[in-house]
Amino acid sequence: MSLIFIVSIVIALAAIGYVLGVRRAVSSADGDQRILHSLKGYYGQNVALTVLVPSMLVLAIWAIAQPLLIDQSVSGLLDLEEGRAQSLAMADVRRVAEGLDTAIAQGALTADAAANMDADTTDVRDLLGDIGVAIGSDVTAETLNAAQRYRGLSNTGSWARGFVVLAIALAGFAFALSRITKDFRARNIVERGVLVLLIAAASVAVLTTIGIVLSLIFNTINFLQAYPAADFFFGTRWEPSFSGRGGSSELGFLPLIWGTMFISVISLIVAVPLGLFSAIYLSEYASPRVRSIAKPMLEILAGIPTIVYGLFALLTVGPLLVSAFGQGGFFGVDWMSGGTAAMTAGLVMGIMLIPFVSSLSDDIINAVPQAMRDGSYGLGATQSETIRQVIMPAALPGIVGAILLAASRAIGETMIVVLGAGAAASLSLSPFEAMTTVTAKIVSQLTGDGEFNSPETMVAFALGMTLFVITLCLNVFALYIVRKYREQYD
Repeated sequence: MSLIFIVSIVIALAAIGYVLGVRRAVSSADGDQRILHSLKGYYGQNVALTVLVPSMLVLAIWAIAQPLLIDQSVSGLLDLEEGRAQSLAMADVRRVAEGLDTAIAQGALTADAAANMDADTTDVRDLLGDIGVAIGSDVTAETLNAAQRYRGLSNTGSWARGFVVLAIALAGFAFALSRITKDFRARNIVERGVLVLLIAAASVAVLTTIGIVLSLIFNTINFLQAYPAADFFFGTRWEPSFSGRGGSSELGFLPLIWGTMFISVISLIVAVPLGLFSAIYLSEYASPRVRSIAKPMLEILAGIPTIVYGLFALLTVGPLLVSAFGQGGFFGVDWMSGGTAAMTAGLVMGIMLIPFVSSLSDDIINAVPQAMRDGSYGLGATQSETIRQVIMPAALPGIVGAILLAASRAIGETMIVVLGAGAAASLSLSPFEAMTTVTAKIVSQLTGDGEFNSPETMVAFALGMTLFVITLCLNVFALYIVRKYREQYD
């Protein structure tokens, strides 16, 4: 029984329950809605919520638990080769199972034949190849048997899920309708139920944050137990050595945080003046017609994916900088030897941050009361003097907060740095040399075939935890500035 079918039936039951709940409430009052305890809509909402909430909760729990239980049951049938991860073997099992389901759906195979198929590698691979399913290794007898068991358990679990969820929905449907009378306190129950749903939603967000922080903390502790903390926080070399390469790893944090801050400063040098000046123009000088066109066009930059900015840095900005500052360039200097450099990533990241700074600053400047502008003009000040001496000082705390939030955004950027700045961890002062950042190295350390419990892999969690603390401090400082110096206007 498919998930879409189950959800559709439950939603239909909830809709029918709403209509019947309203009608039953009105009929219990002999058509006189004035003697009902609650408005008639609350009775229908009570039935709908009683149908939806328990059934959807069970469906969500089932959707999480079923794959875990099936994988645990099927993985015991696999005799894994040395060095082959269980996740890769289970991926092949799933592909074979999906291939068998596709063959059945296309009529190339019957369900009984799929369940009793022999482990003839050639026949199975030919069948999967005909329907466009590719797997990472030969279809052995163990893989095929595991796939057949996977299919059987998945089908059984899907049908059981459908019956259980629909049974709960029908039980809630009948129970809620049976309780409806003219004296039933439907409004109290509905409002209490909505309150519980809101608390649950807020709790999910809070618990997710706590889970992220705890996972970072525990893995960081494991890393610091395997690698000296002093060498990590004060080391000036970043040279990880994974298994098979020989040698010991140098996992110094300073080159990475230096590259992160260096590129972030370049991006803020670009974004803050352009974003702030554009905000001043749009809020104080631009006509309503120009503002209605220019502001949406400026904010389009915020909707461009960062990977597109990274490609722009790699293919356009980098070559332009090389042609200007490379050997034989426009200025006759040889400062830049390659397109990947801190300047490349910083310039493109600054362009990305312009709408961020501009939009926040524009909202803050517009929040300054018009009476302050009128008072300044009444005293004989010009428009530019009013902006410099009245509006900007009043909006300065909010603008500083916006800049600090933009800095947090720059520190956490990854794709632009990976494609535009290179991968070299260095402590150079030249913006025309390749650098890397903390986020870029987190990605590189967690990709590949390294052992997960090695210091070279667990260092990613230490980097993430350190970066989390830095951005958290920036955000707290921004909130402190805004609250301490914020002006209250009537």
